Amino acid sequence: MNKTKIDWCDSTWNPVTGCLHGCEYCYARGIANRFGTKNQCHNFYGGHPIGKIHELEEPAVVTETGKKTPYPFNFEPTFHKYRLNEYQNKKGRNIFVCSMADLFGDWVPDEWIEEVFKACHDATQHNYLFLTKNPERYAELGMPCDNYLWYGTSVCKKSDIPKCKYLPLGSKKFVSIEPILEDLKIIDSPLINYVDWVIIGAETGRRKNKVIPERKWIEDIVNECKKDNTPVFMKSSLSDIWGEPLIQEFPEELKRK
Repeated sequence: MNKTKIDWCDSTWNPVTGCLHGCEYCYARGIANRFGTKNQCHNFYGGHPIGKIHELEEPAVVTETGKKTPYPFNFEPTFHKYRLNEYQNKKGRNIFVCSMADLFGDWVPDEWIEEVFKACHDATQHNYLFLTKNPERYAELGMPCDNYLWYGTSVCKKSDIPKCKYLPLGSKKFVSIEPILEDLKIIDSPLINYVDWVIIGAETGRRKNKVIPERKWIEDIVNECKKDNTPVFMKSSLSDIWGEPLIQEFPEELKRK
């Protein structure tokens, strides 16, 4: 269970960490590598044809210090089974699932996903928000459409927009336009009227080719959201571009009590 600085959720939950997408702007890889302790801890290995993945029945421990470590294999995909029931007896909240991973990456075994969803079904007082760059996996697995499960996909460029068609029909759906890397030319796009919520954010960090979005790109998205009465949430990374106050709307089902 983790407190979070991510302003569109109450908590993050990472039963799975690590990712093989290789996005050059990824914030999570930097965190995992910074605090990782690969080759220094007691561990359990698992094999997979798309790179090495790992499973842990209990927290990994650094051999030299005896202290627990959250990223024992740095950013290599890892299933922390001992975290599955962290929220079972907690007060209801909006939980971003796997903020340090892509739970629906092609390398993630079906069994990992099934166990995560079982844990969700055992604690339905929460809303669970899933975000992936690979929404095709939603369609392949046939995801349940309970109201407390929110399915999202990341859109950074115009070419990403068609991925939204893979968000499960009949479910709660959202899109995270973060980082916005180009003008999405969103006017009259089917993107906005297909989802229940739109999150927008700029690239953070100090990457050499970091993209600073133009205000007009953001204005076009906001205007399209207004046409369809779709709530829009601007992350704090847009403050210098948009100014204050930021628009930070929530769908009715996710409004904080």
